[in-house]
Amino acid sequence: MIEVLEPGPLATVQDLGRPGLAALGVGRAGAADPAALRLANRLVGNVEGAAGIEATLGGLSVRVEADVTAALAGAPCPAAVGSRPVAPYAPFHLAAGDALRLGTPSSGLRSYLAVRGGVAVPAVLGSRSTDCFAGLGHPPLRSGDRLPLGTATASPPVVDLAPQPRPAAQRVLRVLPGPRVDWLAEGSFQALCAATWRVSADADRVGIRLEGPALRRQRREELPSEGMVAGAIQASPDGRPALLLVEHPVTGGYPVLAVVIGADLAAAAQCRPGESLRFSAATGAC
Repeated sequence: MIEVLEPGPLATVQDLGRPGLAALGVGRAGAADPAALRLANRLVGNVEGAAGIEATLGGLSVRVEADVTAALAGAPCPAAVGSRPVAPYAPFHLAAGDALRLGTPSSGLRSYLAVRGGVAVPAVLGSRSTDCFAGLGHPPLRSGDRLPLGTATASPPVVDLAPQPRPAAQRVLRVLPGPRVDWLAEGSFQALCAATWRVSADADRVGIRLEGPALRRQRREELPSEGMVAGAIQASPDGRPALLLVEHPVTGGYPVLAVVIGADLAAAAQCRPGESLRFSAATGAC
């Protein structure tokens, strides 16, 4: 068992989500930065899709009730077991009764804690992920929650460190033109790529509102709702773009000007309020 002492601003159980259910109105959800969760799981010898804990902006504190191997990945944050610091991207040992505490990440937004065996809360529709938007899965973690651990099925870890590059001073996300470019004023896609955007405080697992120059629409009628994907950049009526993340609604009625390519969705999930970012046309986009 893992006992949650403090959840921090937001901590949830996440695996790789619920793919293939959009036709039923159920989004994929899952880890906002799946590459980080996969890495943390590999470091403890789990299958990549095992459930772990996604901690938003640090502050998580947990205690284990049995000896376990754990690892941290994603946004690098100071972490300690008692007075002993532990590093991200490397497996470490937790003895029964040990408490792990995470500080605030030095960069990025979401950190991932994997424990050998995985977090074994009951699965809902084939996944243990918390979907805050849809209300599926285990609720966001609270102090006093006790999370069961599964039985390790993969081989023990054989690496002691997986160094990761420092994030860029300013994130640049590659985009392709969206299906409704023609609903925006001529040159809007190029304007999106030319501007510097600020991540607003209106940001969560559903998406991020961006602050910058207004994107003008040239068509004023209502757009019938259509399917949405993670990475879609919608142009709202006030001209502020919104970048959809893992808990995006499965349909939406605002025109999609551009879509962040899949390889850059993890970087999008690590954007924190107050940071600036830019978009770059993916090769061959324009």
